[in-house]
Amino acid sequence: MASAMSHRILILIVAMVLWTGAAGLLAQVITPGTLPASTATVRGRVQVIGAERNGKKRHEAIPKTVVWLTPISSAEVETLSTEPRSSSTLPATPQLVQKNKSFQPHILVVPAGSEVEFPNRDPFFHNVFSLFEGKRFDLGLYEAGTSRMVRFDRSGISYIFCNIHPEMSAVVITLTTHLYDVSNADGHLTLAAVPYGRYMLHVWSEGMSLENAQPLTREITIAENSSTLGPIRVPEVPGLRVTHKNKYGREYDDPTPNNSVYNQQP
Repeated sequence: MASAMSHRILILIVAMVLWTGAAGLLAQVITPGTLPASTATVRGRVQVIGAERNGKKRHEAIPKTVVWLTPISSAEVETLSTEPRSSSTLPATPQLVQKNKSFQPHILVVPAGSEVEFPNRDPFFHNVFSLFEGKRFDLGLYEAGTSRMVRFDRSGISYIFCNIHPEMSAVVITLTTHLYDVSNADGHLTLAAVPYGRYMLHVWSEGMSLENAQPLTREITIAENSSTLGPIRVPEVPGLRVTHKNKYGREYDDPTPNNSVYNQQP
């Protein structure tokens, strides 16, 4: 009798141990926040406004366009803040290189708080500045082979120019979300692993003027049966050069051949 009782107690103890272990393992699996949220790969395509008129399609270059999503609900904000964009897609120190009287690349997207390097690889001086919404700075004159750094510490769109060469322009878009993409040559955009939810879609394109530089916005919902941005209509690029004034708010002076800032340095 005692032996049978002891046997039943032993079986009970073993069962409890096994259950405890299984429960702990299950708890690790289903702990809130560890389950991957439902996500979708979101696609869109840029279309130039007026590209189709009178039933005929005009073949024009599609302006480089940046789109990004900002969550509307606080839960989605928390999710995005803990899932930064993969560092493999971003250089250790982003650069806007000055070469051949141009900025390379012309459009740069960086996370808020990033430092961007501005190396001068031309054989003459440059004076990089920005006086627009986003980041205001003036790097002053600096010679060939030198570089300057700027920290873009808040979100916004910064138009970058050179105070010597009016043909030089670039745009730095500073974001607080990793959900963004830059259109390819065909105007296609892809945002991977977008959690289901409500978002504000922001659109900036090269066709937007300095006077109307704020991104276009509209609300969208990403769900299992709704994972497209739809057509993204943007204005055509009005010209090859962005019309702007120098850092003093005046028209640019005509180049002076004897001025040292235009002469090639030995």
